[in-house]
Amino acid sequence: MTASYSRLYFEDIYPPSQLPLLVNPWDIVLCSSGTLIACENALVVLVIWQNPALRAPMFLLIGSLALADLLAGLGLVLHFTCAYLLRSDSAQLLTVGLVVASFSASVFSLLAITIDRYLSLYYALTYNSERTAAFTYTMLVLLWGLSLCLGLLPVTGVNCLAEEASCSVVRPLTKNNIAVLSVSFLLLFGLMLQLYVQICKIVMRHAHQIALQHHFLAATPHYVTTRKGVSTLAIILGTFAACWMPFTVYSLIADYTYPPLYTYATLVPATYNSVINPVIYAFRNQEIQKALWLVCCGCVPSSVAHRARTPSDV
Repeated sequence: MTASYSRLYFEDIYPPSQLPLLVNPWDIVLCSSGTLIACENALVVLVIWQNPALRAPMFLLIGSLALADLLAGLGLVLHFTCAYLLRSDSAQLLTVGLVVASFSASVFSLLAITIDRYLSLYYALTYNSERTAAFTYTMLVLLWGLSLCLGLLPVTGVNCLAEEASCSVVRPLTKNNIAVLSVSFLLLFGLMLQLYVQICKIVMRHAHQIALQHHFLAATPHYVTTRKGVSTLAIILGTFAACWMPFTVYSLIADYTYPPLYTYATLVPATYNSVINPVIYAFRNQEIQKALWLVCCGCVPSSVAHRARTPSDV
């Protein structure tokens, strides 16, 4: 996304079509991350697409997350290709727009999954209803529509190609554009944090009620699995924050005059969130595990087929 920095020093010497091909190692890292992201999430999308049993709202949202990350990975690869082979401003705008739209859809999908998990616990008796499915489809339409609008901004003229002084740390995004994206992320993170706090309270309350009914002690297996569930939620939110927060904060305080090294150092961890997402949200799911085993070897191990759902699966 910032490959153009490595060419700025030569634009006064060579015509754009004759610039020497200097490959920034950080761009290779981003391209490699994009390849891994695309392959990993393509597997999730394929499994959900081919398995008719995976059509519940939860799986639709996981599929949306995987599709967004898949497009983000492809966007990183395409941006590397366009930056060093085509070297066209139009191609750069298109690929940056794809990356912005895809990562926005990924973050919005994470929020939608959080909302779905909260509703599945808060309205446990009525969760599996047509109303829930309609609400899920509405969330999907809204999140992808908003993400598409954000991705189209650089393409439709909200960019800094004509005015270098308005550039952010990610060229060709403007400082105002990246500020809107960063503030939006902070607001979404705050909402997700609040929802996960509520989820933890519900899980602990349910565990306490079950313990009272069965006269369990604090050291029983159910208490242990409930504590694991809360720990899982903390890991999910902590991973999300660790990946995205450095780049978000840096984007708010820095501009195009800052060394590109700092941009790469914060942007690369953000892309790793799309590598981790399938592990957290897809590969840990029992139904997706069964589907993966069926695709890979045509069988389902008994340890997977008969594993009971516990609070750690929230």
